[in-house]
Order: sequence, then structure tokens, then C-alpha cells
Amino acid sequence: VIVDTPTSPVTSGLPLFFVITVTAIKQGYEDWLRHKADREVNEYQVSVLEDGRRIRKQSEKIRVGDIVEVEEDETFPCDLILLQSSREDGTCFVTTASLDGESNHKTHYTVPDTESDLQYLSATIECEQPQPDLYKFVGRMHIYNNRQEPDVRSLGPENLLLKGANLKNTQKICGVAVYTGMETKMALNYQGKCQKRSAVEKSINAFLLVYLFILVSKALVCTTLKYVWQSKHDEPWYNEKTQKEKDTNLVRLNVFLKH
Repeated sequence: VIVDTPTSPVTSGLPLFFVITVTAIKQGYEDWLRHKADREVNEYQVSVLEDGRRIRKQSEKIRVGDIVEVEEDETFPCDLILLQSSREDGTCFVTTASLDGESNHKTHYTVPDTESDLQYLSATIECEQPQPDLYKFVGRMHIYNNRQEPDVRSLGPENLLLKGANLKNTQKICGVAVYTGMETKMALNYQGKCQKRSAVEKSINAFLLVYLFILVSKALVCTTLKYVWQSKHDEPWYNEKTQKEKDTNLVRLNVFLKH
């Protein structure tokens, strides 16, 4: 954009503007696709048991403590503690291919001695803080009966159904939500989108920032010194007028004043 540049601003700026525009459109489209996929997951309808009734609720509205019902081939909307299974032995099978890449069926177990009718189940769960390890979970469940002292049952990874896993070979299960949203193990293991850059490109970017800082500093210092010098001197020392030029300018000024 400098006047004395050998190339015009159009030929310099138009290709750069084209490349930036195409890149922005591509990145924006990819972000829109991710947003669309996230919205579909968050608005997915799941069955929740409340006050003995089965209601439909969006997965993003599930809260810790909700009793969630999942049917065969469905995906778990959050991390659940298995309370009830349609299988007689109190087990269920899940696949975790979307979490760890393993396609084999894994067996999970219900918490022993829970009520067959979850409407009458009175219990509290204590568990560890959310962590990304898919194969580690420690907790305990206090089941309150007619007795004063509650029954305590230990909880382990075999009782935990992870968000993103699929229910297989089991007609239906019911579980209580313990981790939801960004506290699920799937969310904690999620790695955000990153740009792949080489070490040379990263070092060049750092050098460019240093060079830009130096150029801006030089421009500010030189501009400041220019105005400071002009405030104290009429002409710079390397461009002083000769005596003949001064006399010529004086004659011209006198003629102009006479007119």
C-alpha cells in the first residue's frame, strides 16, 4: 500500500484476501458441522423415571440423581450406576468402541440387594471426583431400609456405564446418573481441535512476532524523534540552505509583501 512500491495494492492484497476468505469459510463449515453434531447429541430424547412415571427428556437436561432407562442398542447419555437389568442374572453387556476402540462385549453388574421396583429405592451414592481414567472408579452406595443402619455396597468400574458406550444383548437397563455434562469420562478424555504445525513453523512464527515488535518500536521511536527535532530546528543539519538560497527566499518574500 506504499505509494513507491513497485507492485500495486490490488495485486498484493487480492491473493491474500482470497486465501484468507477460503480458509475462513472452510474452518467455519467444519465448526458448523461440529456444532450440529453436538446439538443432535444434546437434544437426544432419553427416558427418565420420575415419581413412578416414565417421561422423555433431552440428554442435556439430565441431572445427577436421575434414574435413566436405556434400551438395547442405545447409547448411554451420561455416566450411570447400573441399578436394574432385564437379564435375570443382573448383568448387561456393553461395547465401548467409541471410547477405547474395543469392539468386544464387556459385562457390567447391578448393585446387589437393590429394590426390584426403583420407585421405592431410597439410597445415597458417594463417589470420587470426576477423572478421565476409563477403567477406574471408586464409590459406595448407602441403601436405606426399615432398619436404622443403612446397608453399604461398594461400587467399582464393573458397576459404571460410561457415556458413549452402547447397550448390547440386553433388552433394557435402569441406572442412576453420577456424572453428567463435562464431568463424564468421555468429556474429560476429549481433546480439542488443534492445528498441526512443525517445529520450524512454530519457531518462524515466534521470530515473526519478535521482528514485528522491533519494527513497531523503531517506527514509534523514529517518529517521536522526528517531531522532537522539528520542534527545535527549522532545517536538519544535512539539508541546510546555502546563503544564496536564503537570500533568494528573502527577495521572494519581500516581493510578495509589496504586492
